[in-house]
Amino acid sequence: MKISSSICSLISIFILLLISSATSSDFDDFIRCLPQQSNSSLPITDAILTPNNSTFQSIYQLRANNLRPFLSATSRPVAIITALHPSHAQAAVICAKRHDFQLRIRSGGHDFEGLSYTSDVPFVILDMFNLNSIDIDMSTETAWVQAGATTGELYYRIAEKSNVHGFPSGVCTTLGIGGHFSGGGYGFLMRKYGISIDNVIDAQLIDANGRILNRKSMGEDVFWAIRGGGTTSFGIILSWRIKLVRVPPRVTVFTVQRTLEQGATELVYRWQQVAPKLPKDLFIRLQPEPINNGGNNKTVRVSFIGHFLGQADGLLRLMNVSFPELGLTRNDCLEMSWVESTLYWANFPNGTSIDVLLDRVQEDRVFTKSKSDYYKALIPKQGLETLWQGLMDIEDIYVQMNPYGGRMEEISDSETAFAHRAGNLFMVLYGIQWSESDGGINATERYVEMSRRLYDAMAPYASSNPREAFLNYRDLDIGSNESDETDFEDAQEYGAKYFRNNFIRLANAKATIDPENFFKNEQSIPPLPH
Repeated sequence: MKISSSICSLISIFILLLISSATSSDFDDFIRCLPQQSNSSLPITDAILTPNNSTFQSIYQLRANNLRPFLSATSRPVAIITALHPSHAQAAVICAKRHDFQLRIRSGGHDFEGLSYTSDVPFVILDMFNLNSIDIDMSTETAWVQAGATTGELYYRIAEKSNVHGFPSGVCTTLGIGGHFSGGGYGFLMRKYGISIDNVIDAQLIDANGRILNRKSMGEDVFWAIRGGGTTSFGIILSWRIKLVRVPPRVTVFTVQRTLEQGATELVYRWQQVAPKLPKDLFIRLQPEPINNGGNNKTVRVSFIGHFLGQADGLLRLMNVSFPELGLTRNDCLEMSWVESTLYWANFPNGTSIDVLLDRVQEDRVFTKSKSDYYKALIPKQGLETLWQGLMDIEDIYVQMNPYGGRMEEISDSETAFAHRAGNLFMVLYGIQWSESDGGINATERYVEMSRRLYDAMAPYASSNPREAFLNYRDLDIGSNESDETDFEDAQEYGAKYFRNNFIRLANAKATIDPENFFKNEQSIPPLPH
């Protein structure tokens, strides 16, 4: 029997109305649930934002740092919980689970694919930004840092207490500590002290039942997993306890730039041989970028950006022996305190007050698509030429090449869930960015295709079987699931690239703490099947 198209349309509308009614009822129940599950003297009602609130859209946008996934999203959160107290986060978990809403957790909003603020199913954002206390104990050289604090705030608060302490984490100063640490967290101290999670000694985690667990109560397997495995598969990170590291009162930074015409290719080839073997106190990042000398005269300029835990005289002696080809001079070197060097790396002008570290929100938001690679062998000069040509073809791209070696070589790939250790010469970030004037959301397909083309071109030189990737530089191209499903075979595909041989252990830890798979996203870790 045939059913007319008009009847089909009526049936479809009826089904949509039923779904909408059910969702509306679930939402009302969810909102009523929250105060019942929160026991703080700070009312959770002050932390609840719905689309009816005048500030809802501005708060939603404020920490959506990549406009590509934000403006591509087909749905918006039904609510945002801007937690003012840990019990608000606990209530969000209990009530979202009870009333079938997915929970997305946002600290700084720097997820490269926007998974902390987008989903294709009805979802709630738990925004941790207000939970940003930093409690430093200089007697033990440790600190408790809440998830909503930024890297800039952490650097500032350490400097308030000491000019001979620092912490190894990101160059960007608006990164939320919650997510940044959980994926590994690295910066210019990585060759000396490893990455952020190598210096984490305890944590507070909210599980799928709303309980707050510490290292002892969550167990060593889960504590292992959240250091490098991404906490959003396992729970909600409330705070990290970190071990501060020692730095000298004065450090030295430098930037030396060379174009292809000035022999940059030879220098980059030599850098690959030298940078991973330098003493731990010296870190030299490469940053090649396409430039236009007028007309169609394109070239590539490579910046050699260095950080040395010591004064300029010692750095020059070291460079004259280890990397004389760069031609570093005294005039290239700037001596400053460690906290001032964090501003240098974040591209603030020399002399900027460290108060800028307290600015918590990224101001310039653009459309971006990023990918990452690990290199275990030298890129031959032919491969470098391929990279240079790719940069000149794309133009709106930045590349960062970060040397390994040092402390990174000493830590076992199973010590934490972060598996990219010995055997890597350097790690690379390829980032394409564009703005509204370049076409905005309508230009997404073109720019994403460019990023994939460059990534494919570099495949012969990068790690393989699997081609490894860095979780903090999230890339859905390497494999993903649907928003509300976590197929184990699909997860193994991206899991091997992010975590190598640690994936199965991560899935086992997931089965221990979240067997029902409440905490999930498009690249989360599923429970290990029985």
